[in-house]
Amino acid sequence: MKTVSFRNDVLPLKNELFRLALRITLNEAEAEDVVQETMIKVWNRRADWGALDSVEAYCLTVCRNLALDKAKRAAGRSESLGEQAGAEPADDSFSADPERATVLSDTMAIVRRLMDTLPEKQRSAMQLRDIEGKSYKEIADVMGVSQEQVKVNLFRARQAIRQRYIQTEKYGL
Repeated sequence: MKTVSFRNDVLPLKNELFRLALRITLNEAEAEDVVQETMIKVWNRRADWGALDSVEAYCLTVCRNLALDKAKRAAGRSESLGEQAGAEPADDSFSADPERATVLSDTMAIVRRLMDTLPEKQRSAMQLRDIEGKSYKEIADVMGVSQEQVKVNLFRARQAIRQRYIQTEKYGL
């Protein structure tokens, strides 16, 4: 039985959980609420931590499920999921070349916007793999699907993003 510490094993995941929740809810305030609810749920299940294979996968699964529930409730109330508030963090490596920094920033904004249009499973798989850097097994555990299904979702998501990005570049938004 392994020892799991909330402070050392769960709290460091808060930024990762926030990014996942934000990608699903598309609203910073909602994402913060989801992370807080996730931390509370994980804390309340602390007696079961020793039996878990991966506390990280458990936390991500709880966060994903809560974010999906919150997004469905918001859609059911006919509320707008809102825009992502706040600007992207500046990348200091491009500060010497403002044009390059602007082009990169615009490209990333387009890709994020295109990711937001993907079906939830594809969007989650892409977020966890390409942004969070998770393995196929970890993603499969979080999403509750097989590793092959994760690969299929990633392939389809990347293909859709690529095609839509090329159309965007040819014709504009």
